[in-house]
Amino acid sequence: MSDGDLSGGFRDPEVAKHLVDAIAALSKIPVKIMEVCGTHTVAIAKNGLRALMPETITLLSGPGCPVCVTANRDIDTAIELARLPGVTVTTFGDMMKVPGSYSSLAREKGDGRDVRIVYSPLDALALAQTEPDRQVVFLGVGFETTAPAIAAVIRRAAEEGVANFSVHAVHKTVPEALRALVNDPDVRVGAFILPGHVSTIIGLEPYRFLASEYGIPSVITGFEPVDVLQGVYMLVKQIEEGRADAEIAYTRGVTPEGNPAARALLDEVFEPCDADWRGIGVIPGTGLAIREKYAAFDALRRYEVTPPEPKDIPGCQCGDVLRGIVLPFDCRLFAKACTPEHPVGPCMVSSEGSCAAYYRFTDYGRS
Repeated sequence: MSDGDLSGGFRDPEVAKHLVDAIAALSKIPVKIMEVCGTHTVAIAKNGLRALMPETITLLSGPGCPVCVTANRDIDTAIELARLPGVTVTTFGDMMKVPGSYSSLAREKGDGRDVRIVYSPLDALALAQTEPDRQVVFLGVGFETTAPAIAAVIRRAAEEGVANFSVHAVHKTVPEALRALVNDPDVRVGAFILPGHVSTIIGLEPYRFLASEYGIPSVITGFEPVDVLQGVYMLVKQIEEGRADAEIAYTRGVTPEGNPAARALLDEVFEPCDADWRGIGVIPGTGLAIREKYAAFDALRRYEVTPPEPKDIPGCQCGDVLRGIVLPFDCRLFAKACTPEHPVGPCMVSSEGSCAAYYRFTDYGRS
């Protein structure tokens, strides 16, 4: 099969079987392939793709879930903001149950704090406009995918003079996090399935260092089962041919140059800063801080909060899961003390978390 044969049928079982057979026939060299997007994690688990790989290929899940990689300190800070009189904290629903060091936003809401779920940052801005007596803080999490929408809302708030709206920005950017993983001696990844959503914004260029500096193949991949299998096939082909490159399989969604308009908006509102990643630590230049021009909408410049010293959750191995060092079922809390109904760690909270995906779609990942 040539790489250009897949023009449709992204859920077609026959096409998928053809690709599985092609991968098995081609793959001779053992390799660990990591996906770094929560949607890929779910697609692989939901469609049982891990079990279809030959023995030479191990599929690992990396730090691709934005909820999961949000550090305890950032959640603790959001909680401290919610405890301020007159402040309403707004957030996406999957952040509510994510545990911080000592509490969660859901628990704070239960204790009477004004914490509300919104479906977009525009909803948070609208809330601020309809309730001018409240100070509305939006908890901005996510990668390059969601950050442009939040940047647009900050700019709109400035244009419309919405003085009671601000953002607690804890966004993260992906490429340099991959460098940190590659440089981690405990992480042994031979190839990357790159995130399709993020890449619609940043394009292909930011990933080229993986091949040029480390000799690691990478492919930007879509989210249907045939998409993922095509990405694996292209990675295996690079490996077996003894070459390393950054390629795009998801051509219907990603162009090499990405989205220049979205990147320009990001650059107008945000500037790079260091970011704390759960399980990885502080990675220089992988965060997005609000620029001075929009400082009035930065919640941490508007309010002085001092969160308590963060602490890890006893027994939780989400950090090691996010680095691909252990699989979810290797954690002794998995499916015992930690379940989707009663999550202990963030990887079990989010629907795109590795632990939740393993729990829901596989035989606890053992297949």
